[in-house]
Amino acid sequence: MPSTSSTVAIVAAIAALGYYGATKLQQKQQAPKLTDLDDIDEEEELSEEDMITPEIVISVFDKLFMTMQQVVLQLSQQVQQIQMSGQVIPEKQLRQLLKSEFERALSQCQPSVYEENDVDADCLEEATWEFMDNGDEYPKVKRAVERFQKLYESISGEDVVGWSPNKASSKKESDVPKKELSPDELIKAATMYFEAITVKMVELANEWKSSGKDLSNPEHMQQFQLEASTEANEAGEGKMEKELGITMSDFRSAIDKHSRVPAVGQTLGMLQMKQQQELMAAGVPMM
Repeated sequence: MPSTSSTVAIVAAIAALGYYGATKLQQKQQAPKLTDLDDIDEEEELSEEDMITPEIVISVFDKLFMTMQQVVLQLSQQVQQIQMSGQVIPEKQLRQLLKSEFERALSQCQPSVYEENDVDADCLEEATWEFMDNGDEYPKVKRAVERFQKLYESISGEDVVGWSPNKASSKKESDVPKKELSPDELIKAATMYFEAITVKMVELANEWKSSGKDLSNPEHMQQFQLEASTEANEAGEGKMEKELGITMSDFRSAIDKHSRVPAVGQTLGMLQMKQQQELMAAGVPMM
């Protein structure tokens, strides 16, 4: 077994963030002004059939999330195989590679998902940001979109959760100060994060089973994974931030910085393996 490298650290983190992670990729260009939902009925060219409802947006992003979650897992497995062969990929190169492969796979699956839901890409984008800018009124849309954004974050390392054209901050990510973590502090945070996710996943699985839902049923399994991917990840993030004052941005930054420290990669790998074993023992459905 080759010595621990940046590949091990990043892949272990991606496996945790990706499996339980969450939308649309951050748009770099300014989006056109969106139509006010209150005035839609006054637009003669739009009929009720033409309108994109919150349910359609949720359906699209749930499907994209489930599809791309599988892609993330496949990418992590491929990178682990490369690492086991003795090759070392610099962390920046690895991040860029994973991001490019994610975006390539996303561009391939989007057309079929849009066709399945009978939506146009541009119209979907406008409707999505309109709902997101009124997130309190459309919490289920916000949840579905941010779940996918979080999944993209796990691959790219970019802070995009909650982003929308009308809420984009003028401050660049590089200008936002991050809490510097030592390798020991990172290991402590990672241990807390993984454990919180595991506890939440087991708790949710038990709740579903108690309600009479069969988690071996494909439909129930998909619903469970969508709910758990958000709630478990929020539990992990909340635990770190509440008890250690560490945000996910701090966490990702520390992983990239300390990825070549053997103890970091070894610990993340062990935590991932332990988590999988505990989830399987508890009967939690895996991907």
